[in-house]
Amino acid sequence: MEEKSAVTEEKIPKAKNGMGIMILGIVLMAASVAVFALGVSGMAKAETMGVSYPAAAIIELVAGILYWMVCWMPFVGLKVIKPNEALVLTLFGNYYGSLKKPGFYYVNPFCVGVNPAVREPGAAADTPPATSAGTTAVALESIRKKDSAAGKKISLKAITHNNGKQKINDLLGNPIEVGIVVVWRVVNTAKAVFNVDDYRDYLSIQADAALRNTVRLFPYDVADGGDDFDQGQPSLRGSSQKVASRIKEELQGKVDVAGLEIMETRITHLAYAPEIAAAMLQRQQASAIIDARKMIVDGAVGMVEMALEKLKEGDVVELDEERKAAMVSNLLVVLCGNRDAQPIVNSGSIY
Repeated sequence: MEEKSAVTEEKIPKAKNGMGIMILGIVLMAASVAVFALGVSGMAKAETMGVSYPAAAIIELVAGILYWMVCWMPFVGLKVIKPNEALVLTLFGNYYGSLKKPGFYYVNPFCVGVNPAVREPGAAADTPPATSAGTTAVALESIRKKDSAAGKKISLKAITHNNGKQKINDLLGNPIEVGIVVVWRVVNTAKAVFNVDDYRDYLSIQADAALRNTVRLFPYDVADGGDDFDQGQPSLRGSSQKVASRIKEELQGKVDVAGLEIMETRITHLAYAPEIAAAMLQRQQASAIIDARKMIVDGAVGMVEMALEKLKEGDVVELDEERKAAMVSNLLVVLCGNRDAQPIVNSGSIY
């Protein structure tokens, strides 16, 4: 015999207008009080007259007592749903339906709300919540306290999950610290409740896994510090939007089974790990110095060429190859040096 497949589709339960049921329940309670009062009055009158209690009075008295024993049951089936809230109901262990539209409803009084993300009072101290490497127990526990205050209802609002900082090796094996923020919401309450144990913990763990799987495919930065798009090599620093989009795609594929929608992912922290930060800073400084020297040399060569052309066009002085070499050497020393040049006046011939 095949096992039943996991719940994948939501269904709307048969719910009536709660206001009418509430008014009817109050009216019936008032009527039962009146019936009980008539029964007591009839028995008191019979006792005063010294006759046996009439059957009608006994029936009225018993009917009033029996109704008061079950009068609370219709009120248990009253449910209030606020905007962007949902309530998943089960009836004797079977999925009954999900209330998602705002309103005041009446359902079967034996229906029970289900939300695995809400822990029973006192359970948090005995069984601490399972947390991922990037989410602290205090953060998840504060979220669960808010959920407990709302009862068994599931929030359909956009929720921000702060993944925190994780130490991961990039494509080149360099340890780096990365943190992301995931904006998500519940779109299928049946999947969120029945397909995973706790959809919040499930999302947190899958976000950690998606982040690790994606970061290890990219280097922190390109080797020579150039522009990623010019070289065609994406990196974590230069292509953060591309990396975030890839994390979103992978994470969405993992949480579809839980009925969650990933609305956005953003990288909030990106840095080298402390053990290699100093060495990488020196590497970046050296790369910046080399780039600056290249620019200075290119500019100096252009200025030397311009000076020689101006002297030749103006017929100021005729320079042979040896004098040109000496002039080029002097100009490059002046233009490329780190210190101000100290001019030396030559009053004689250079030969």
